[in-house]
Parts: sequence; C-alpha cells; structure tokens
Amino acid sequence: MKQNRRKFLFTTSAFAFGWLFYRGGWLRASTSMNINPKKHSELHYSPLDFDADFLDTFPYKLPKLPYGYDAMEPFIEKQTMEIHHTKHHQTYINNLNKALENLDFKNAPLIELFRKVSVLDKSIRNNGGGHYNHTLFWQMLKPNPNKQNNVPSAGFQKILAQHFKSFDEFKKQFSDAAAKHFGSGWCWLVAKNKNELKIVTTPNQDNPIMDVVDAKDRGFPLLGIDVWEHAYYLKYQNRRVEYIENWWNIVHWEFVEKRWNNLK
Repeated sequence: MKQNRRKFLFTTSAFAFGWLFYRGGWLRASTSMNINPKKHSELHYSPLDFDADFLDTFPYKLPKLPYGYDAMEPFIEKQTMEIHHTKHHQTYINNLNKALENLDFKNAPLIELFRKVSVLDKSIRNNGGGHYNHTLFWQMLKPNPNKQNNVPSAGFQKILAQHFKSFDEFKKQFSDAAAKHFGSGWCWLVAKNKNELKIVTTPNQDNPIMDVVDAKDRGFPLLGIDVWEHAYYLKYQNRRVEYIENWWNIVHWEFVEKRWNNLK
C-alpha cells in the first residue's frame, strides 16, 4: 500500500512539475518577443496574430486621444469622455502595470498574454483587457458635430451584407446584442478570417482574443462598443438602447475598414 501511495505521489508531482515547466517555458519565451513599431506598422496581420493599432508595451501608458473630450458631443458629452479616459482607462493601466511589474514575462506583448490569460492572474485578464479594449474604443470613434449620416463605404457595406444580408440588418443585430448583453461588457464585430464575420459579446473587460472566450467566438475585433455604465450613464442613465443608437453616429468606419483590409 505504501509503495502504491509513493508511486502515486511521484507520478502526480512529476505531472505538476511538467505542467509548470511548460507554462513557465512559454512565459519565458514570451519575454523575448520585442515589438518594433516602425517595422510592424508596415506589416499586414492575421486574426489573433498582431494588432497594429495597439503598439503599447510595458510599462503601459494612457494613450493621447486624437480629439478633444468634447468632440463626440452631442452623442457622448465631454464629462463622460474625460472621466472615462482619465479615470477609468488610467486605472486599468495602473493596475495592469502593478500586476506585471515583478513578473519575468512583463515585456511579453499583451496579445500573447491574452492567448494564455486563463492560466494568469485575473488582474492581468481584467486590466489588460481594459487597457486594450479602451485603446481600440477611442480609435473607433470619430467626431460628427454636424450630425451627418454616418455609414461605411459602399465596398464595406457590401462585405457586411454578405454576412448579415444588409448593412441595416447588421446594425440591428449588433444593436440587439449590445442592448441585451447582461451587465457590464462589450459587443464586438469579429473577423474569424477573411470569410467569416461574427457579432459576439464578452463580459467585463474580456475580448475575443482571450482564450477564456469560447473558441467559436474568438477572432480579431474590428469594431467594439463599451456597454459598461461608466461609458454612458451621466447622459443616458439606464437608457442603454438610446446610447447605442446615438453611438452609430460617431463610429469611425474608415478605421474599422482599415482593420478589415489589413487582414491577410
């Protein structure tokens, strides 16, 4: 009996050590991946492979917005934009840097960490997602002070129609998914590849690159809307549907289409 017990303990210990060695090996390998923004900005990228619109590295910093805090009015008011950017986004960055500062793999690209985030500390998942998601979100917005009709190019509308029957049907399905998402989170237009677009939602600060997301919903995010209450509550209170309807007026379609065109 003692011999069997000793054998069992040895086997399980060896397995655990092997798993940790594998995990540690991946993390150590990740530290050698250095991003050269100039080089990578000239490359095309594949889903889950590289994101040319997120080049920040440790220690992470708050990105400067390409517009003023009042630029999204009347659809999102100045105070919400300022608090959202300088308080909420900054807090995710502060907490992400704190979570990573003493880890050997702190210099690994954030997307690489997302691929293995299920085995990492939840603070990396929550705050890393918060930083990445918001960095994209700011770029997905475009001022529209004159309230002009805001639609994608004819070419991109055709692409959306191939997957969702029409641009209007895509908007309807996306809006419904965003409005019905329970609690805080995000709604995304995801490219699984050049032949498959999909609308998915993720809770909290998860995104479709993370391995915690169901495999069928993973992909490269082309467009995303933040449906956390901090993104709209000062102006819209509990009227999430109205916030979503107005958000369509400030979607930066050129940016979204660029992300699609750069996919291999």
